[in-house]
Amino acid sequence: MAIADEDQRFMRRALALAEQGRGFVEPNPMVGCVIVKDDQIIGEGFHEKFGGPHAEINAIANAGGASLEGSTVYVSLEPCCHHGKTPPCTDALLKIKPSRVVIAMQDPFPKVQGSGIQLLVQSGIQVSVGACGDEAARLNAPFAKVQQRSKPWVIAKWAMTLDGKLATSSGSSKWISGEAARAEVHRIRGFCDGVMVGSGTVKLDDPLLTTRPPGPRTAARIIFDSQATLSPSSRLIETIADAPVVVAVSSTARSERLERLAHAGCKLILCEGNDHAERMENFLCQLGAQGMTNVLVEGGSQLLGLLWDTRQIDEVYTFIAPKIAGGTDAISPIGGRGVLNMEQATNLVRTDLQSYQETICLHGFTDFSL
Repeated sequence: MAIADEDQRFMRRALALAEQGRGFVEPNPMVGCVIVKDDQIIGEGFHEKFGGPHAEINAIANAGGASLEGSTVYVSLEPCCHHGKTPPCTDALLKIKPSRVVIAMQDPFPKVQGSGIQLLVQSGIQVSVGACGDEAARLNAPFAKVQQRSKPWVIAKWAMTLDGKLATSSGSSKWISGEAARAEVHRIRGFCDGVMVGSGTVKLDDPLLTTRPPGPRTAARIIFDSQATLSPSSRLIETIADAPVVVAVSSTARSERLERLAHAGCKLILCEGNDHAERMENFLCQLGAQGMTNVLVEGGSQLLGLLWDTRQIDEVYTFIAPKIAGGTDAISPIGGRGVLNMEQATNLVRTDLQSYQETICLHGFTDFSL
């Protein structure tokens, strides 16, 4: 059935409101709500912070006591119907007696998953589902992945020269991209729960991996370091009070190294499994169990290759600088096994291009992401 233009118009407003919660509400989903009567918005709101009132409650409050009976409520995600940190939103909606509720998408959270819709319908309210559904699904794809697959959304980021080099043959990589592009990377970090790199990147660059200036979230610095070689004198350890350090280690790592990192305040996660794919899957699921919704992977080549080979990457930011490095031995962004035939190559979908002064950013989603 065709979706009315006015439903799409008001739902787009709800989605724009929902976007304002990015970085503040995770691990909850981003949700916006608009209340309409006589074709006029009389109340609107969004879920502003984790643990705070949900979008529907804020929209009702924004209406300032006006009668909402007979109104149409537009909400970007199915209203909750269970008691969590806040009461059920369905209770609040039933109290205002709307004639209709328009919902962009069903909530993938197991305690809801259609129950909120069913309760509203059983109470005699007309319910429509699907207005701007694709946009809503994209907005909360990280939340949906955690609910459906128990692991965070994985974002890959790298900067490379025009000839596809992550660094020169000597390992030099500072700086490939310009200041404006690096500022954009910090902005992206500020919305993530974790920033991940491999042990080789730490040894070569001794990065901080903090967000400067601070964003809405403080990302944990995640190091994939199977043998626990992270140095106590690294800048990561020296700044551990500023942001947590999580180290993924193997059971074969020497016990004294593990003790040293634990004593320094690092959180250790044991990666177990019969092969690389199983170990990475288990590791990401452990991050999901700790409440991480999205993780930004910034290299290096080996780690990105492992994630690519095991089809764990959902979203990509590639910063391309107008520089030529050359060199047969210079490092390319993606290591690993790769593919033998071009038709097996991963396609990015919903791509867009942005310019940051002299640096171009290609952004897109893998064709196997949610």
